[in-house]
Parts: sequence; C-alpha cells; structure tokens
Amino acid sequence: MMSDHSLSFEKEIITAKFIAPSGEDVEKRIEVRINPVSGRTSRIAFGRGAEKEPGTQSLPLRPPNADDTAGCPFCKPQVMSKTPRILSDIFPDGRLCNNNSILFPNLFPYGSYSAVSLVDNRHFVEIGRSSVSSYTDCFINCRNYLRHVIGYDSEAVYMAITQNHLPSAGGSLIHPHLQINADRIAPNHHRFLRKKAEEYFHQIGSYLFSDYLLHEKQDGSRYVGKTGSWEWITAFAPEGFLEIWGILPKTTSLYQITDSGWSHLAQGVVNAQKFYRSLCRNGYNLGMLFVEDGSFYLEMRVVILARSNYAPWVRNDHTGFEVMLGDMATFTSPEDTAKNARIFWT
Repeated sequence: MMSDHSLSFEKEIITAKFIAPSGEDVEKRIEVRINPVSGRTSRIAFGRGAEKEPGTQSLPLRPPNADDTAGCPFCKPQVMSKTPRILSDIFPDGRLCNNNSILFPNLFPYGSYSAVSLVDNRHFVEIGRSSVSSYTDCFINCRNYLRHVIGYDSEAVYMAITQNHLPSAGGSLIHPHLQINADRIAPNHHRFLRKKAEEYFHQIGSYLFSDYLLHEKQDGSRYVGKTGSWEWITAFAPEGFLEIWGILPKTTSLYQITDSGWSHLAQGVVNAQKFYRSLCRNGYNLGMLFVEDGSFYLEMRVVILARSNYAPWVRNDHTGFEVMLGDMATFTSPEDTAKNARIFWT
C-alpha cells in the first residue's frame, strides 16, 4: 500500500495585482504545481486560458511540401536507395520491415544506435488520421530493432522511442516516423528517472509510476481512460501543453510487452492525436524512455504533449520564462484537459 508521504501532489496559488487600462483593480491567479516525480515546478497561467492562440482557430493548412513525394527520402520507391542500412553484425538484412513500417539507421544520429522507423507509407498524414495498425507495426519494428541492438551491445541499455510530428515539434521531415535511440551513456532523464524509481522502491517498497497512477485513479480529476493494460492520465504539473501520460503498471522491460500491448499503446497514441486535432493542434511530441539493464524499478511510461502549430506566424510554446527560468507555463489546467480528452477514450 502506498504511503501517504511517498508522493506529494503540491500546488500553491499566487496572485498578480494591477490596474487595468479601464481603471479597474485586477487580480490574476497563477497556480504553481510541483511535479511529484521530478520536484520541478510548473505554472498554470489561468489568465490566458480564454485567449485564442493565433493559428488555432482552425486546423492549419497542409504543409507546403505535403505532396512532394519525389523529394522525400522516406517515400517509395526511393526509400531503399536514399536511406542507410544497419550494420550486418546487428541485422544482416540492413533494414527491418514490419508490414508498412521500414526501419533504418538515422543518417544524422544522436547516439551510437540511432534509427528511424516509418509509421506510414503516405508522405504526409494529418494528426489524428493515422491508423492504429500503422503505429502498432511501427512500435513492434522499434522493439525488434532494440532487441537486436541489446543482443549486439549488452551495455547499450539506455533506450528511447520518440516522435516529432511536423517541424514545429522538431521534425526535419514531414513523412511520419518515430526515432529510436540506444546508448551506453545515460541521457539526463534516464539517469534521473532510474535513480528516482530505484530509491522509491527501496524506500516505499512499491513501484513509482504504479503508485502515481493509483493516486490519480483515486483522485479521478486527471484520469482519462484505458487502452488494454495501458492507463492514461494528464500530468499533474505539466511540462508541456496538454500533456498526457500513458502508464503500463509494473512493466519494466520491452521484453514484457506483448504484441497486443504495443497495439494498445498505439490506440492511446491515436486517441491523443485525435484529441489534439479537435483543438486544432497539428504538432506534437511523444517520448518513451526505458533502461534494459535487468533492473525492475522503472516502469513503462509514454509522455505525449502538444506543440506550437506548424503554420505561418504562430507563437512558439517556449518563451524566455521556460528557457531561462526553467518553469513551464501553460494556460489550461490538467483537470480540464482530462475532462476534454476522456471522450476520445470512450
């Protein structure tokens, strides 16, 4: 049973007072929340909640290169001649194929084992318009690649599956794809999460994210729904706009996830995309971090959040406040996000 003091969901309300141009006294409320896992603070600026952000009145137009299949190295038929191949010692065939998903090394790697896995044969797919099967095929392709990597290099245990959908989220190509990374050197978030999860287990005797999820299910205000064994919530102290988590309780290795488990993950990802689409958002990031070193502390969690739209003259979602002060400032409460997202899980 979770200790009452094991995870703390803290928030504090502060106010800003000023005189409006009309001469009225104004008091604006800001909520500062502390992330129960990281201890980092984030802010919800309720005063901007009613503001209609430029570029979100409707879904933005298709990107200008949405039909440029000839110039895209990920499109057929040039994908096999324009993309690199995996070392034969890792995988003799050079590329992994799983139905419509093709996986190959990243031409511009970020780590020792950096790869790209295509989600769809189509050059451009609007957010919320991908099929669950296309994401399932892609996730399983990622899993197969990482299994080959760990078989080749047993010390490359710090692994990640990520996605940058459209250039506003960091994507260099609009053809839908996931990025895969495995390395011997732990990135910051891997290092912190692994240490936190291990310390929590030794102190409390239970799993960090399972206890987090238990609290959120009992509270209910940020619980979104289920897809198979994956459970979905909104982040208590968001570090991105409209941040949604998927947690697979007590599952600490990609070897423990069945094919149906990857399909249930894909369903949740597509649900989140449809939710963002309903808000006329077209850019988003996804991240799933895990450590395959035989430890059993860090459970599977995927984080999904909306980014600024890919459209002309749209304001970036990171300002000097985020970059220089280190606090994410969002405008919508996680409770409202959960309430609006639940329909896409039912």
